Amino acid sequence: MVADSFISRKIKFKGNIAAVATAVSFFVIIVAVAVSSGFRHSIRDGVAAMTGDIRITPYVSGGQDPVPMPRHLPSEDIILAIPGVTGIVPVVSRAGIVKNGEIVHGVIVKGTHSVISTEAEGEAEKSPLAVSIPHRLSVITGLQPGEDLTTYFVGEKVRARKFHITAEHRDIIETDDNLLVYAGLEDMQRLNGWDSTSVSQLEVKVKNASPKVLKDIEARIGFILSTSPDEDENGLYVISSARSYPQIFDWLGLLDVNVLIVLILMTLVAGFNMISGLLVMLLRNIPLIGTLKALGMQDRAIGRLFVRIGAEAVLKGMLVGNALAFLFCLIQGTTHLIKLDPANYFVSWVPVNLPLWGILGADIAAFLGIVLLMWLPALSISKIDPAETVKAD
Repeated sequence: MVADSFISRKIKFKGNIAAVATAVSFFVIIVAVAVSSGFRHSIRDGVAAMTGDIRITPYVSGGQDPVPMPRHLPSEDIILAIPGVTGIVPVVSRAGIVKNGEIVHGVIVKGTHSVISTEAEGEAEKSPLAVSIPHRLSVITGLQPGEDLTTYFVGEKVRARKFHITAEHRDIIETDDNLLVYAGLEDMQRLNGWDSTSVSQLEVKVKNASPKVLKDIEARIGFILSTSPDEDENGLYVISSARSYPQIFDWLGLLDVNVLIVLILMTLVAGFNMISGLLVMLLRNIPLIGTLKALGMQDRAIGRLFVRIGAEAVLKGMLVGNALAFLFCLIQGTTHLIKLDPANYFVSWVPVNLPLWGILGADIAAFLGIVLLMWLPALSISKIDPAETVKAD
């Protein structure tokens, strides 16, 4: 057995305050990583629900009437083969005007598969169709789930449709000029007089993509469509959510910078607390250090001995801090205990997500940073004279 390893087991680290500070630091680090990841997932998923990760639409505008495009593109299989692309979702959207009493407000009615309507073709004109309205529209009009929503669509002729509100939702962006009402895809196709092969846009889903990946895939899809021998595909426009809402993705990038700052600050806090604890331990064990030097142990080996003791205390603090952070995230994720103002933070509670590799990376980085800082007091061992310590005894 290596001597410093054996001796380290006989000396106890007594810096309780430093150990508690280390546990608190790791708790803050893991919670910061979990909250940052939670915001990233929640906001990105929210934006994707509104516009898709990447949107393919016709270049040509049809004025007030929407322009149809094929539901299935000739290059569909090529697009689906792009790494990261998980699917293509058909969408029919159209601007409309909602009226409830004297209140009139503009909306975008988006037909997707997320709202299911079982109306038969012959009954579509007689029975109200299922929709989900945004919370902001509910506040403006006073309409609630269970009530009917009369919507007017302006084109070559004005069409009125009565929808039945089955749910209320919150979108990431609910400004008064960007309110989305979700309806059934087939219902909106019938409204436009289209068959099942026509849609107004296609939304490409991308798995866990960063803004850079979204823009790269957007460029690849744009190249595929622009070089396609099919003329219909040449007239399609491609845009990613990262380009549609750059301010949101910039905000997420700033959040990641804040997490990095928290990681550095908490590592320094824990590191300097461990330095103080290690200095106290060194002062208490000066006679032992002198004896070990007299027996021929090198300064580096003695320093490694005390850093090993400190590292074991850091490891215990890391485990305690991680356990408390996981417990906090479990409680917050299930109860949404801590609320937020969605007008400022896009979501109504603090979202949490525990990315395994992100947490592991933060733990390792903080642990190594603290251990490196603990080598600073260990350097003072070289100044201890074994002759003086023996005389002192």
